[in-house]
Amino acid sequence: MAEKRDYYEVLGVSKGSSPEEIKKAYRKLAMKYHPDKNPGDAEAEEKFKEAAEAYDVLSNPEKKQRYDQFGHAGMGGAAGGGYGGFSNMEDIFSAFGDIFGGGFGGGFGGFGGFGGGSSRGRRVAKGSNIRIKIKLTLDEIVHGVEKKIKIDKQVKCHKCSGKGAESEADIKTCDTCHGTGMVTKVVNSFLGQMQTSSPCPTCGGEGKVISKPCSCCHGSGLEKKAEEISFKIPAGVVEGMQLTVQGKGNAAKGDGVNGDLLVLISEEPHPELQRDGNDLIYSLFVSVPDAILGCTAEIPSVDGKLRIKIEPGTQSGKILRLRGKGVPDVNGYGTGDLLVYIQVWIPKKVDKTEKDMLEKIQESKNFQPAPTKDDKNFFERLKKMFS
Repeated sequence: MAEKRDYYEVLGVSKGSSPEEIKKAYRKLAMKYHPDKNPGDAEAEEKFKEAAEAYDVLSNPEKKQRYDQFGHAGMGGAAGGGYGGFSNMEDIFSAFGDIFGGGFGGGFGGFGGFGGGSSRGRRVAKGSNIRIKIKLTLDEIVHGVEKKIKIDKQVKCHKCSGKGAESEADIKTCDTCHGTGMVTKVVNSFLGQMQTSSPCPTCGGEGKVISKPCSCCHGSGLEKKAEEISFKIPAGVVEGMQLTVQGKGNAAKGDGVNGDLLVLISEEPHPELQRDGNDLIYSLFVSVPDAILGCTAEIPSVDGKLRIKIEPGTQSGKILRLRGKGVPDVNGYGTGDLLVYIQVWIPKKVDKTEKDMLEKIQESKNFQPAPTKDDKNFFERLKKMFS
């Protein structure tokens, strides 16, 4: 599958563009690549879908913020594929019916003559989304994980198969829309005369009416049922990221499509390692003799215990950087580092023997502070730590 293009690039706008500029850019592309204007042109249809996906994200403040922070992975990393949750062209027309003053609603009859006033049929209903929160350990975040959960959700009624009627004989064609699910009218706009469609007020866009509802679901076509759902979470996700598992939400009545399962990521704190972006930080306490003489120390990492060398004369506050021992980037841009922050432990109490020994070496020239230009101050160390 081809790599997704940047949404800003698709619409030809910048991150600082206003909502009106984004809308204007999308409207221009939608007019250019609309299927009614380009009948039988598969490439134009793909560009139309691509623009709709980009606009769906960039026109929504919450989605836009998530995309700016996490990229494409933040929009649906667990599910992938598709066009931003649009299952077909009908979804796009339904979602953005206001772009042309109502011109996209279900049956976009053309720009004053484009497309010959064709009708796209009744709207496809979509079930509601389900939102859950998943708490992940650091190990699961670093390596990725497959989760299985059991949730109560709406599924199609076992008796009527989602139709909502007691029997097939109790389903009649709507007299208002004659089964199309849409009513059509012609309006004048700045683009000229346009044919627009909207859901039928009698049947709610279904094209059919029920004379005798199902005795099990009472006409809703749905019932509650526990279902086990399995999905993969990619490595590198962060707190607050929302992943989309398409088609795993609540069912829709009749021939509608399922909603989505929205998975909100929450991080479980690690007892020893602290996360900072894709880097991990560990505070290592060493004794005064070990800092002076040097030693080896065992430290935790996401891949198990590591043994590192502490050089003689190591100063408190020194930072050791272990490359590639952090968290992988969720968008595949490398892996962070493990930063080991050295802290020399000063005893709070000493006995008489220790005190006498310290007093003997207190006046030694080697124990007098003599920092060199290579000894960084605190703020420089911090800057180096997060650079």
